Order: sequence, then structure tokens, then C-alpha cells
Amino acid sequence: MGLEGMLATTTLAEEILELKRERRAIILAHVYQEAEIQDLADCVGDSLELARKARDFEGEVIAFCGVWFMAETAKVLNPARVVVVPDREAGCSLVDSCPVEAVRAYRREHPDHVIVSYINTSVEVKAESDILCTSRNAVQVVNSIPPEKTILFLPDRNLGLWVQKQTGRANMKIWQGACIVHATFAARRLAAERGQHPAALVAAHPECPPEVLDQADFIGSTTAIIKYCAEAPAEEFIVMTESGVAHPLSKLAPRRRFYFIPNEACNCSECPYMKRNTLEKLRDCLRTLQPRVELTDEVIRGALAPLQRMLALG
Repeated sequence: MGLEGMLATTTLAEEILELKRERRAIILAHVYQEAEIQDLADCVGDSLELARKARDFEGEVIAFCGVWFMAETAKVLNPARVVVVPDREAGCSLVDSCPVEAVRAYRREHPDHVIVSYINTSVEVKAESDILCTSRNAVQVVNSIPPEKTILFLPDRNLGLWVQKQTGRANMKIWQGACIVHATFAARRLAAERGQHPAALVAAHPECPPEVLDQADFIGSTTAIIKYCAEAPAEEFIVMTESGVAHPLSKLAPRRRFYFIPNEACNCSECPYMKRNTLEKLRDCLRTLQPRVELTDEVIRGALAPLQRMLALG
């Protein structure tokens, strides 16, 4: 970036920080966001960390730099506060794979089953669920459910299969949704990368396909992957998740080398939804307080109960 570009970015960043002060706002950013957004945020983390931060916030405006379902979760936890997102079209393939009408139909047919919903679902699906989970606590959540109960785990099939393997739950039905980034990582590409970097350890997100996870030295949530790569006794890592984590890794472990493998869908390691947010859009949403998350009291009450059950597990 040239001098002119750097000055423009600095001016824009300063404008955002001034708007944040005026609005008594907090900026929350998922680790898949662009580096310049992460650097401006008050908190950078995964879905669970950001949910907790939103719950404990005491200001007036939450600017959520992530995808729409994450901002919905923040609104459920903070119904009296304004929650905005830089880009309304920042969606999620997992949300799209799990329409609420289908979940309601399943609930009617199986009223005695326990619905465990990954946080990557719409707020309406959350309201139909018994308890929520993230990739970090999914095993803990499933283990908290009485063993005689049949579970519907939705919507990510790869995460569900991994959780089922970790918990040994035979009576667990799994929705067939998938993340457009993680689900298209190919085992053959990982094997080829390992051949080029035989000393590298492999850290993978559980949304990856089973044949990718079979090659991993470590499987965990986004935050867990970052921690592992910063602390494990190795100098090279193959990282099987969205490449936004490269930014915090470069800060925590600047002398280590990290390799991100392009997936089959876009030949990249980026989430197109996460990358819709920009500094310009962040400034504009703080200025206009739009796009704003608006939820009915009924939906908030319905989604809050399973969300609180998850948070109560610690």
C-alpha cells in the first residue's frame, strides 16, 4: 500500500474510533475478518467468545463485524441495545442449509428428541432448539444430555460426525448442512502439502471433512487452533480453517510458518461472507446505525433459553 492509501486508512480508522466513542459502542470482530477490522476491534474471537462479550457489554451500540447470525445472537443477549452489522448480506451457508420450517416439522414429528443447534443457525432455528453449542463446546454440550435421549444435531454434518465420534453417541441424528469453506478442503491437497512440509503439524477445524480430520494432529475451534499453533512444539503448521486466523497468528507467533491450503470451492481459504465487511461499511453502520438487527420479543425469548443453557455450562 502506498503512502496515500495508508493515510486514507488511518483517517478512516480514526473516524471509526470517534464514531465508536460518540455512540458508546463496542466493536466485536470474528477472527475471520480482515486484519484492519481486527486491529480496530475491542474484542476479537470466535463465536463463543463474542457471545460472552456481547452478554457482558454495558454500552449502547454493538457493531458486530462477522456474519448476520452472530449479530442476531448479540441482540438476543442485549435486546435493549442497538446491534448493527457492516453488511446485511454477510450470511452463512450453514444458516441457509437449515430452514426453520424443516426444523419445526422435525420437532412436531419427534417431540421427545433433544435438538442441539450449532450457533451457526438463524435466530428462528435457535428458538426451536433445546440447547446451542459452538465448535469449542459441542462435545461438552452433547455429553450434558442424558444418554437415553435421542439427539438431533444441526446443521453441520462434519462437526456432528466428529462430535458423535468423540462422545460415542449412537442415538444422534445429524443434519446434512456444510460450511462452504471447511467442507471443501480436500484430503488429497492436505496430503500433498504434508509431503512438502513433513515437519509441519496439522491443525484442523471440526467442520472439515472426516478424511481431513483423520490427518490432523489437532482438531479444535478457531480459538483453540490459534492457541495450539502458538504454543505447540513446532515451527511449521498447516492450518485447515479460514485464513483470517493468519493475522492473530502473526502476532502471537511471528517466527513460525503457517500454510493455508486452498479449498475446492474457490481455490482459496476465505469465507466470502466474512470478507463482505470493510472499514468503510463499518464506519457507515456506526454513522447511520444501519443495517440494524431487529427481533420480536417472542423470538428473543425463544432463542435466549437454549443460549443461556449453553452459556451456563461454562
